[in-house]
Amino acid sequence: MAFAQAILRGDGAPIHTLDNAYYKAYSAASLTLARKEDSTKAGADRMSKKPPSTVPQTPLPNVTYAVGGVAVMAGGRTIAGMGVSGAPGGNFDEECARAAIAKIQDRMK
Repeated sequence: MAFAQAILRGDGAPIHTLDNAYYKAYSAASLTLARKEDSTKAGADRMSKKPPSTVPQTPLPNVTYAVGGVAVMAGGRTIAGMGVSGAPGGNFDEECARAAIAKIQDRMK
């Protein structure tokens, strides 16, 4: 079962950013494993290059390919996911997640 280890919400950030960040972290930690991708953006980029499927897409709970979900790696394997939502401009969400991981990377084994 997935659970949140830590949650932070900035003053003025809309309430939905908490859920969105969780979905991004959950997706980065779970969906990137099989394809050796490091972010929700990598998954979305891969899917955008594939021809449309004739198989109906079934939405999975808590799954998103929105930019801002990054796999947290240690020892060459994914150990968690980090999700950021609500940066001033969605294009900065992944950058914020990577910066946060960089701050603690040397402490992970």
